[in-house]
Amino acid sequence: MAPERGYTASKDDLLRRLARVEGQVRGVTRMVEEDRYCIEVMTQITAIQAALDKIALGLLDGHARHCLLGEGEGPSEPDAQVNELMGAVGRMLSR
Repeated sequence: MAPERGYTASKDDLLRRLARVEGQVRGVTRMVEEDRYCIEVMTQITAIQAALDKIALGLLDGHARHCLLGEGEGPSEPDAQVNELMGAVGRMLSR
């Protein structure tokens, strides 16, 4: 049996949202194949990035509430928890 993760309770919703983003990426591919206007393509890419950011924030919230509050595999030491969490936030913001 797989371990319970911070997103386990909302896994179906998460998979639906990821599938929607996957469809958006395929749509951008079609737009490029069809030589669509650059700004239209960029607008869709921005929407994809926003959707992924929202998904990532949801995962981070689940991680903080589940894994760092003692139910998951997160570090047990508070300093290590903060370092792990801030590292994840830093990676999200560094793109």
